[in-house]
Amino acid sequence: MQVVIRALSVLRALSTKGKGATLQELHEELDIPIGSAHRMLTTLMDENFVTRSPTNKRYFLGPAARQLGEPAPHRTALLISPHQAVADAAEASGETVFLTELIGTHAVCVALVEGRHPLRLFVRIGQEMPLHAAASSRSLLAYLPEPAARRVLETQPLDAFTPDTPTTVDELVEHLAVVRARGYDICDDELDRGVWAVAAPVFTSTGAVAASVTLAAAGSRMREGGVRAAATRSVLTAARELSAELGFAGVEPAAHAAGGAR
Repeated sequence: MQVVIRALSVLRALSTKGKGATLQELHEELDIPIGSAHRMLTTLMDENFVTRSPTNKRYFLGPAARQLGEPAPHRTALLISPHQAVADAAEASGETVFLTELIGTHAVCVALVEGRHPLRLFVRIGQEMPLHAAASSRSLLAYLPEPAARRVLETQPLDAFTPDTPTTVDELVEHLAVVRARGYDICDDELDRGVWAVAAPVFTSTGAVAASVTLAAAGSRMREGGVRAAATRSVLTAARELSAELGFAGVEPAAHAAGGAR
C-alpha cells in the first residue's frame, strides 16, 4: 500500500505545479527516496499519468490524470513574460508575435514582442481580442467542447469589423473545426483591413490549451505563399516549444504549413 500512497502523493503534488517539478524537488517535498521516486515516475509516465518535458526535464501531471484537475492557479506562469521561442519568431520574421490566453470568457493578450516592421493593428499587453474575428482567440476556442465554445461566443456581440468578418455562431463553430483539423488559424482581413495573422495553440501537460501564439503582419508583406508558409512554420515552432515547456507530450493535430486564408 505504501507504493500506492506514494504514487498518489506524487500526483497530488504535480497537480498544483504549473511549472512542473524535478525529481530532486519531489524527493525533498515528499520524502521519497530518489531511486523509488524515479521508478515510480517512470511507471506513471508509461501509464500516461505523468509526462516529462524533453527541454527542461521537469515532470508534469499527464493526460490520464485529468480527473485530478488542471493546475489552474499556476499553469500559465511560464507564459506571462515573452518566452524565447516568441522572441525568436519575432526576430526571424520581423513581425509582431504575441501570446493570448482565455481568461473567463475573454481572450486577452498576455505577452508580446514587437517586430521590426510597422503594423497598423495596435496590439498591447492586456488588450482583449474579439472572440470571433481574431485568429488568436479562435485558436483557443477551437479546442473547447462545441457547447462550451458556443456559450462563450454567445457572451459577446459578433460585430462585423470588415466585410469578411464571420458574424454567426454557426459559421464560427464550422470554422473552429477547420482550425482543429489543421492545427492553426488564419485571419486575413477579418479584423482589420490589410492585416494578416496566423495563430497556433499552446498545450499543457494534460492536453488542454493554455494559450495561443500569434504572428500579425501587414497583409501587403504576406501575399506570397512562401512568405505565409514561413510565418506559419515560425508560429507552429514557437507553439511546440512552449507546449514542451508546459510538459505536453501528446500528438498535436495535423498542421499543414501552407498559410492559406480562411
